[in-house]
Amino acid sequence: MSTSASTPLFACSRCFSRHPFEELSPGEQLCKECRGSFPVVKCTYCRSEFQQTSKSNTSSICKKCEANVKAYGKPTACEYCNIIAAFIGNKCQRCANSERKYGPAVTCEQCKQRCAFDRHDDSKKVDGKLLCWLCTQSLKRALARTKQHLSSVDKHKHRSHKLKSSHKEKRKSDMIKSMNAGDSSLNESQPMEKKSKLNPLQGELDPNSSDHVVAMTQLKETIASLQKKVQQKEMELLSKDKLITELKAQHHNNTTDLRNEMKNKERMNETKFTLMNTKIQNLLKEVATLSKSAKKNNKNTKSVLSNAENSGSGTDSPSTN
Repeated sequence: MSTSASTPLFACSRCFSRHPFEELSPGEQLCKECRGSFPVVKCTYCRSEFQQTSKSNTSSICKKCEANVKAYGKPTACEYCNIIAAFIGNKCQRCANSERKYGPAVTCEQCKQRCAFDRHDDSKKVDGKLLCWLCTQSLKRALARTKQHLSSVDKHKHRSHKLKSSHKEKRKSDMIKSMNAGDSSLNESQPMEKKSKLNPLQGELDPNSSDHVVAMTQLKETIASLQKKVQQKEMELLSKDKLITELKAQHHNNTTDLRNEMKNKERMNETKFTLMNTKIQNLLKEVATLSKSAKKNNKNTKSVLSNAENSGSGTDSPSTN
């Protein structure tokens, strides 16, 4: 019985071709050809990776976020991780679930934002650090890239070493065969001819003059230079990721400071407005009381003047005697 018949085969969810389970992608269950034709992209909102399922639809929004956009509208920035994925309230679904499960958020050791959640499990930490979800994903990608590069370099070294050893063994066996043939065919009276026949073999056995040694040294130099370039690129990527997270944290702090300043100014304006209104009302009351008292004084002066006029007319009239 063949090994292909003994191992179970599973169908691809896109082209329905049958493959071993290890060759299918986790989650979508796609084969290598379908994975190559449908690339893996990041969601615009939740920043999680997903695989596009059709060539006509090149949207960079996952199905979950697309359904949430239709149900709740465009999201806002999460108050913890600052990802634009808060469809309900001011927290994204990931941070809300983590807060409900693991407690309040703590400071991330990489980006210094208050967006990490302590699971109280050292195995969940990345490289012994308590990181948020974004920093964990970026660090895992960087470690996977370095691991893949080192494995490819090790495979190349193992292959070159194997080829070199097989080439040496072949040349050694050829040398032994040629030496045996030379010993059987040569006579004792021809030592100089024997030496002249053996000298070319010794020239062929010189490892310094062979072409494969030059090719191996060139390959080693190129591998070393490529390793240096890869390390430099990885350091640049890590520094850029760190700078991006620092700028995001600075932007978040600036926005919170501006919001707090605006709220304080609004409160001060409201208090000033209420004070001015109370002053205006008090002044209007004083004006009303002053106008009433002025009216009363006018009435009193008029009555006094009329009484004085009446008394003066009575004294000025002549007597009848």
